[in-house]
Amino acid sequence: MRVLGVDPGLTRCGVGVVEGVAGRPLTMIGVGVVRTPSDAELAVRLVAIEQGIEQWLDDHRPDCVAVERVFSQHNVRTVMGTAQASAVAMLCAARRGLPVVLHTPSEVKAAVTGSGRADKAQVGAMVTRLLRLAAPPTPADAADALALAICHIWRAPAQNRLQQAVAQHTAKGRTA
Repeated sequence: MRVLGVDPGLTRCGVGVVEGVAGRPLTMIGVGVVRTPSDAELAVRLVAIEQGIEQWLDDHRPDCVAVERVFSQHNVRTVMGTAQASAVAMLCAARRGLPVVLHTPSEVKAAVTGSGRADKAQVGAMVTRLLRLAAPPTPADAADALALAICHIWRAPAQNRLQQAVAQHTAKGRTA
């Protein structure tokens, strides 16, 4: 499975591609950041993010896209920008028929470090270790994007089994 992880943001949108399956060593295919100037108009920034994500999708051909679920922060303006960048990533994936999965920050941290309260340095260190990198990816947005991809690869098999069980249960309920 090849997953594009997206850590949404208006100024820095982290992107990272990881390939592998749960229980096996994972491989980083690429990592980076789509940047937009903070003084540009919002619409122009969103187009730049869309173009950057489209380029990553063209270059790396992922099987799915994992995006950080936007959560409420104290700064409403920051939340809005993050949500808008997140929507652009989801739109790009949906346009290509790629599945989109959302993971909360604490879910990602728990998957990669074992603690949902891990800090950025801990996430970066574990991403470095799990992907056998020489140094943590920088900025932290890039490491977070890789962590999202890793989280999804590890959680996808269990999520798929759960979805299948629910679908079977629902189908049995209709025939009874």
